[in-house]
Amino acid sequence: MKRRLAALMAAVSLLTAGCGLNAAYDLPFEVGPGTIEPVPELEGVSIKVGSKNFTEQILLAYIAQVALTAAGADAQDLSNIQGSPVVRQALEVGDVDLYWEYTGTSWINFQQETVPLDTEEEQYDAVKKADLERFGIAWLDYSPVNDKYAFAVPTEFAEEHGIATMSDMVALIQENPDLGTFCMESEFISRQDGLLGAEQTYGFEVDEDNIEEFGVGAIYAVLDAGRICNFGEVFTTDGRIQTLGLTVLEDDKLAFPQYNAAVTLRQETLEQYPQIADVLDPVSAALNNEAIIEMSVRIDGDGEDPAVVARDWMVDQGFVTSPSD
Repeated sequence: MKRRLAALMAAVSLLTAGCGLNAAYDLPFEVGPGTIEPVPELEGVSIKVGSKNFTEQILLAYIAQVALTAAGADAQDLSNIQGSPVVRQALEVGDVDLYWEYTGTSWINFQQETVPLDTEEEQYDAVKKADLERFGIAWLDYSPVNDKYAFAVPTEFAEEHGIATMSDMVALIQENPDLGTFCMESEFISRQDGLLGAEQTYGFEVDEDNIEEFGVGAIYAVLDAGRICNFGEVFTTDGRIQTLGLTVLEDDKLAFPQYNAAVTLRQETLEQYPQIADVLDPVSAALNNEAIIEMSVRIDGDGEDPAVVARDWMVDQGFVTSPSD
């Protein structure tokens, strides 16, 4: 209980302190039109694009910036904001104008629902309706990118103990509690769509003494090293799962909701500039888990600049052109 209260108080203190976002940056390169052509209504319009502080979110933010820049907008980079509640508050108060959110995150954490819906479409429709009615937040079309939470283990550990599912994980640590060591980020520990929901669905509880907290990006390397924890929180579309050869445990009881990514923005912004949807919806439709994983490998595995990776994908898809080419 103490770990949950501490995480909650930390989140509240961040919110009450405000976002403090006052520095924005332009893209470090030029882009030209492709299938995204200049939109007169967006010419020179400042649009601040935010994101959370992990690879996929930063990548998606740059994809949006590239698209909006090609349309003629003045897209400003406000990515890499720590924590879902903080970037959401930044959107609500106007410190950012749009960012990519996940349907499950909004449903469980912002709408305070406890039961996720079964299909991607059902979850999207429900959260889109609720967010607009309660908070004045609009959702553009959701993408095929479905980035779920999961637990992963070093492949050698999975093979040694014969585990492939979260039910296997629970059975193993109930039989041998000493093996139940976890690496997680603080936000995941306190989220209903994170550890709390998993514990309720699978009927177990992780001892707080068996949890080591890390930033989400560090968990993959720590897990791969195999010395601090046997189980780690991961995102299913993260390229480091592939590059490090980790094994993702199947969520066989569906504890984690659908997490389709979609652009969110204030309804007033969408009403003022409906062309934003015309620009970003086709980009969203073209994305999928495979594309995200490939781009994440370039960023986390090869050390490439996420802005450049985003631009290259947009060029490959024909959405934009690169004057340097």
